Amino acid sequence: MKKTAHIISHSHWDREWYLPFEKHRYYYIKLMNELILQFQKEGNAFQSFHLDGQTVLLEDYFAVHPEKREMVKQLIEEEKLYIGPWYVLQDAFLTSSEANVRNLLIGMNDAKAYGHVSKIGYFPDTFGIYGQAPQLLTQAHIDTAAFGRGVKPTGFNNTVSDSPSFESPFSEMIWKSPDGSSVLGILFANWYSNGNEIPVDEVEAKAFWKQKLQDAERYASTNQLLFMNGCDHQPLQKTIPAAIETASALYPDYNFKHSSFDEYTESLKNNLPEKLQVIEGELRNQRTDGWSTLVNTASARIYLKQWNHRCQTLLEKVAEPLGAFGFLANGTYPREYIRFMWKSLMKNHPHDSICGCSVDDVHREMVTRFESVLQMGEVFVKEQAAELATAIDTSQTPDGGIPLVVINTTGWDKFEVVTKKVDLEKVYFSQMPLGKIPMYLEEKELPGYKLIDDQGRICEFQLESPAVEFGYDLPGDKFRQPFYAKRAVLSFYAEDIPAFGYKTFYLIPDEQAPVQPVIESPAGWLEMENEFVHLQFHEDGTYDLTSKETDQTFQGLGIYEDTGDIGNEYMFKEATGLNPITTKGVPAEFRFVERGALRTVLEFQHKLTVPVSADDRLAIERHNLVWHTGRTAGRSSEPTTISFRTVVTLEKGMKGPSFMLTIDNQAMDHRLRVLFPTGLKTETHQADSIFEIVNRPNRPEKEWKNPSFCHHLQRFASLSDDNAGLTVATDGLQEYEILPEDGTIAVTVLRSVAELGDWGYFPTPEAQCLGIQTAEWLVLPHKKDVITAKAFVEAYQYKVPLNTVQTYCHEGTLPASHQFVTSEPGGLVWTSMKVAEENDDVMIRWFNPAGASESLKASIDMNFTSYKSTILEEKTKESKDLYDVKSHEIITLGFQKQ
Repeated sequence: MKKTAHIISHSHWDREWYLPFEKHRYYYIKLMNELILQFQKEGNAFQSFHLDGQTVLLEDYFAVHPEKREMVKQLIEEEKLYIGPWYVLQDAFLTSSEANVRNLLIGMNDAKAYGHVSKIGYFPDTFGIYGQAPQLLTQAHIDTAAFGRGVKPTGFNNTVSDSPSFESPFSEMIWKSPDGSSVLGILFANWYSNGNEIPVDEVEAKAFWKQKLQDAERYASTNQLLFMNGCDHQPLQKTIPAAIETASALYPDYNFKHSSFDEYTESLKNNLPEKLQVIEGELRNQRTDGWSTLVNTASARIYLKQWNHRCQTLLEKVAEPLGAFGFLANGTYPREYIRFMWKSLMKNHPHDSICGCSVDDVHREMVTRFESVLQMGEVFVKEQAAELATAIDTSQTPDGGIPLVVINTTGWDKFEVVTKKVDLEKVYFSQMPLGKIPMYLEEKELPGYKLIDDQGRICEFQLESPAVEFGYDLPGDKFRQPFYAKRAVLSFYAEDIPAFGYKTFYLIPDEQAPVQPVIESPAGWLEMENEFVHLQFHEDGTYDLTSKETDQTFQGLGIYEDTGDIGNEYMFKEATGLNPITTKGVPAEFRFVERGALRTVLEFQHKLTVPVSADDRLAIERHNLVWHTGRTAGRSSEPTTISFRTVVTLEKGMKGPSFMLTIDNQAMDHRLRVLFPTGLKTETHQADSIFEIVNRPNRPEKEWKNPSFCHHLQRFASLSDDNAGLTVATDGLQEYEILPEDGTIAVTVLRSVAELGDWGYFPTPEAQCLGIQTAEWLVLPHKKDVITAKAFVEAYQYKVPLNTVQTYCHEGTLPASHQFVTSEPGGLVWTSMKVAEENDDVMIRWFNPAGASESLKASIDMNFTSYKSTILEEKTKESKDLYDVKSHEIITLGFQKQ
């Protein structure tokens, strides 16, 4: 039987990378115009083109050529131009679980509107892929994935092994998720350019195909061979029909075909051997030397990851659920605006963008996009929350009282301190001559106050001294309304705020209760304590953390470590000749900022002397394009000083302290980490990944040569033994390493480099991240592991705020306190609540992080029935009162109104 050479024309289009977006778009427009002309030629044998799996490219094109929309749509309908299934080719590990789902959901919906979706999980250049990808693809009815990294091909000398080992004798394999879902995996074993620039000339073609056929046959499990005719930003090869004619004449035993992934995968599946290698879980290049994993993009330009976490959290954990609450209250849901916010954010999610591995122009533009998303999200949340508050019946507010609605948009009950600026008295410009208002408010004495909940129970609170401030309202039915208000910061313990619900509190005048000032404590007493933990600080800023639940003390946590970095935006390489410099033993200056019944805040400062940069050898190595593995530069002998300011907060209800580090970075070519030496002796650890709390080894495989063994995290990393554990949750710090000798969790808080890396020399001075940088994290001691102890609840809730709205006394259709969705999720992890894209069903998603089944019960009210859905928000007939969620399953429930 003849072997078939499937030639797929494509161009892997990084929207921004070594050029900024608009410069790359110029060349992309040229490519698309030439492609359309090529398809329009009479008698043309040019059959198909794969548009890189991302529908955003159509938006990029139509922004310049809107008149070509119908023409392009026709090419898609005729299955000549293949689009989707993604909206963007995202980085898999640095974007959230829900962002990965939105990317697929929005991409497939966009593609359907054009007539045809390319049903292949396309990860051509993704820097590692999460282990739950086969489950997500299966739920989207995609049974095949194609990827360029993560599995080591071994060729025909090896046979299929019965034990998963992240290597395969073939370029085709079975890729399985932890829940058991599987897809056919296609590895670009010879890269996604193995059929690039195919010669038409017979002499050149003979040499070309002799090598290329041999390379493909080395790894192919069938007689169907794949040749990817394109590469990064590759111009169109218009001579493909002629090149195929030449190849067919030279190699008559092969059938050369201008193909598509649809055609190739159908032929491939019809010819697969009985047994293929099974690869399970994450694809992270585990069976390599470790020098080209690109994992350290997780710490390149950390400020981008922090921006992204802030925006993702705002959209998926606050805005979408709040919009769903509004829908349940008044029947409207602004899905188009929410979709617009998501698309705006996802334009920062391609790997060369969010990974921070592009030129400086790209990342400056990214910050502007993030700022836009933040502005949209903040105003959306403010208005949606205010709208919801007006529907709540607060008519029972005591005389002179101020109703405060505390909204919990997460899937877990919350117990935490809320801080809110409250207008104690407000005077509009229309009520009094403008010049008299500030003085009137300043001189007016205010009563004391008490705070009660909706049951009349007195709540603990703290009210700072008020100040007169300007403000304004933007009513929906009249011109803007400016005012001055006597405004104070109110803090109180919001206890038992229901999941998917809200609770109303009332700040009431009470002559017996004077205004409570902030209590400041004198410096010198270096202890912090609440009902869950105790901290004892040492002179160098390290601390011992004791869990009152387990009585376990973790000693000497919080060391800052600085090392030289002579790598690039992709990879870290430690400079030669100098040991790490740490703050251990470096005295810190302490002061208590606040100490009260609700909150204790401690601040301390360090100064650390480090080399100002790498030595002169690094500039030569960069200029000469010395690959990072071969660099030998050391650190400069010239010193500089880095200043650290650490603010530690411990509030009532917190199960561990939170930290905010501010760094005045005056050094270049270095990496800064915070170390948590747990003393735990384990072989594995756990980390938050995409719809999974993944187990990873503390030590690499035998092939690993890189001294560094870093990993990605989404929200946390955790070490534990049979008795106790320590989990570090972060806000946009996505790189960590386990140092197994003393069980240290090392989290990167800053990495400073000066070049892009890869195929040329692209200076990136802004990647040095000089000046003020910040980092935030939460430290959680607990019993056993993070799943068994359900410590993941606090870790996932970190940085997801309660939303507090000041309203007024009015009637409404909703009660003073309410839970829109009642749920019993057991040990499941909640990830999202929204209204469906194509109907008015409410969609709520969880995943099971455990190795055993869990039960799920959830309901809205008697007017809604639930059904088991998918990530594509499809309706099914499976409807139960109690759902069985198998190990590691991602479950979406739809709620349909009757």
